[in-house]
Amino acid sequence: MNRREFITSSGALIVAFAWRRGYAQSAANAGEQASGSQLPGSLKTQPLLDGWIRIDADGRVTVFTGKAELGQGIKTALIQVAAEELVLAPDRIALVTADTERTANEGYTAGSHSMQDSGTAIRNAAAQVREILLGIAAQRLSVPRAQLTLDNGVIHGSGRNVSYGELVTGDVLHVNAAPHSILREPASHFVVGKSVQRVDIPAKVTGGAAYLQDMRLDGMVHGRVIRPPSAQAVLKSIDTSGVERLPGVLKVVRDGRFIAVVAQREFQAIAAMRVLAQNVQWDEHATLPAPDQIYDFVRTAPSQDYVILDRGNTTVDTSAPGVKTVTASYRRPYQMHGSIGPSCAIAQFVDGKYTIWSHTQGVYPLRKAVSEMLSLSEEQVHCVHVEGSGCYGHNGADDVAADAALLARALPGRPVRVQWMREDEHGSEPYGPAMLSSAKATLDAAGDIATWRYEVWSNSHSSRPGGAGDLLAATHLAQPFTPTPPKPIPQPEGGGDRNAIPFYTLTNAHVIHHFLPQAPLRVSALRSLGAYMNVFSVESFMDELARAANADPVAYRMRHMQDARALEVMRVAADQFGWTAFKRRPAYGRGFAFARYKNLAAYLAIACEVEVLRDTGELRVLRVVAAVDSGEAVN
Repeated sequence: MNRREFITSSGALIVAFAWRRGYAQSAANAGEQASGSQLPGSLKTQPLLDGWIRIDADGRVTVFTGKAELGQGIKTALIQVAAEELVLAPDRIALVTADTERTANEGYTAGSHSMQDSGTAIRNAAAQVREILLGIAAQRLSVPRAQLTLDNGVIHGSGRNVSYGELVTGDVLHVNAAPHSILREPASHFVVGKSVQRVDIPAKVTGGAAYLQDMRLDGMVHGRVIRPPSAQAVLKSIDTSGVERLPGVLKVVRDGRFIAVVAQREFQAIAAMRVLAQNVQWDEHATLPAPDQIYDFVRTAPSQDYVILDRGNTTVDTSAPGVKTVTASYRRPYQMHGSIGPSCAIAQFVDGKYTIWSHTQGVYPLRKAVSEMLSLSEEQVHCVHVEGSGCYGHNGADDVAADAALLARALPGRPVRVQWMREDEHGSEPYGPAMLSSAKATLDAAGDIATWRYEVWSNSHSSRPGGAGDLLAATHLAQPFTPTPPKPIPQPEGGGDRNAIPFYTLTNAHVIHHFLPQAPLRVSALRSLGAYMNVFSVESFMDELARAANADPVAYRMRHMQDARALEVMRVAADQFGWTAFKRRPAYGRGFAFARYKNLAAYLAIACEVEVLRDTGELRVLRVVAAVDSGEAVN
C-alpha cells in the first residue's frame, strides 16, 4: 500500500463517537480495582488525586500523565479512561503528557507500561474523584447518594443539579488516593472499549504541526554539531576563523571534542557546519570489526553467562529407538532505528534555568542526566515532552537534547533548535544489538519434545540516560563523563533474553543468556528488545521440530501448550485463516507463529500465506490473519 492509498483509506478507521447520556451510578454494582492496601498503578509513586485530575471552576478537566505519546495512541486512550470514570464527554478533557513541572515521574515510556501503569492510575483517580464529588453533591442537594445521576459532568437529583466545577473548591481533590476504587461496570461503558478517533492523527496526515520537528519559537536560532568520525577519534586541530565570518553565524561552540555552530537560520547553520567540518582534523582510532566478522565478534566476545531456566533433566539417551536430535542457529545484525524525522530538540536558557523540549521517552531521567552534565540542580532543568517523528526505541532524542542544552548555555535567552542531519542519525544513534541464538532439542519416539536447550548472545538493550555519561555530547566534553556500565535487564521482562524462555510446556529445558558488556558501537533499545530475535528463533525452531516429527505446525504447537488463552488465539487464527483447508500448490506457502509478550502480557497467534515469484525470487505476503488477546481494549 502506498502513502496516498493509506491516507485515502484511513477514513475507514475513523468511527464517529456517539455520546450516550444519563448513566446512573450504582456503588452496589461497581467492582473494586485493587487488592490489599497497595495503591494501583502509578498511584504508588504519586498518590495525590490532583496530581492526575484537575477540575477548574468553569468545568474544564485536565488529566495528567507522566507517559509520552510515541504514536501508540495513549493520548486518546488515557482521555477515554478518564472520561469513562468521570462520565464525561472525551472532548471536554485536556491531556498533559510528560512534563517535569506538571506531571508525575513515571520514568520511561517503554515496555508497553503506559496503560498498565498510568492508565490504571488515571482510571482509579478519576473514579475516586467522581465518588468524592458525588458525596459532596449529595450533601449540597440533600439527596441520598443512590438517587443521584451523572450526565456529562453534571450531577442531578430531585429536580436540581450541580456541575463538577461548582463542587471543586479549595483542596477538595488534594487528597491521597485510596487502595480501592468503585469502578464503573464494563457493561455500562460508553467510551472505553469503543473506537474513538485518535486525537494525534489529523495533523500527522494533513501536513499540520504534529511533531517537535515542526516547532518554531519566537527568536529561535539553529545549531548543528560536528561529530568525531568514531568513538575514539582524537581532535588534532581546528580552525574556526573562516566559519565565524559566514553569513548568519552567531557562535562557534567548542568544549573538548564537542564542536558546534549556531546560526540565525537553519540552512546557514548547515552551511557553516559543512565548512567547519572541513577545517577539523582528527586522529582516527576506529575499532569496528569487519562486516563479515560481526557474528564472530558476538560469539567470541567476553560474556557474563546467566542461566535463566533450568528445569528437569536435559540429558537424554540419543541412541534410544525413535529419538531424534534437531539443532538450529539464528542471527540478526546490528540495526538502526532509521527514524522518519532525524532527532530534534529545542533548549532555552533564561535566568539560570533551562527549558528543553524533547521527544525523549523519559523526561525525568533526561532532566537528571542534563543537570549532571551542566553541573546544575535538577530544579534548574525543565523537560517537556513533544512528539517526535519516529521513535519506538532509544534513538537520538536524548542525545540531541544534550546538544541543544549545551548550545543554549552559549547563547542565553535564545531558543536553540538542533536537528540532527541524516548522517548524524544513522552514524551516532544507539543501534539495536546484533544477536545470535542456538537451539537444540531431542524428540522422543512419539515426536514430542523430550529436552530443550537454548542459548542467546546479545549486548545490552538499554543505555537510556541514567546519568550524564549516557548522553553522547557529555562523553565528548573536555571533562568527559563516563557512560553507565551496561547490565542486563532482569527477568521476567528481560533484555537480550526477553522471551528466550519458551512459553510452551517443556518438562526438561535449559536456557542461557550470554550477556556481552562490550559492543563495537553504541547499542540500546530497539522495539521489543531481545524478543524480536528470540520469538523468531523459538518459533522457527518449533517449525523445524514439527517437520522432524512429521506433524502439522499448528497442531504441534498446540500439543506442547497448556495455557488456555494461548490455545484459543492459536485456534482462532488457524480457523479464520482456513489452515486445514489450505491447498498446497507450487510457489505458494503458509506460515504460523505464536508469542506472548514478555511471556506475561498479550497473546498473539498469526498465520500468513506467501508466494515466491519464480522469475525474481521475490517473496510476497498475500494474506495475514492474526488473533490477539490483550485483555481489556480501551480503543
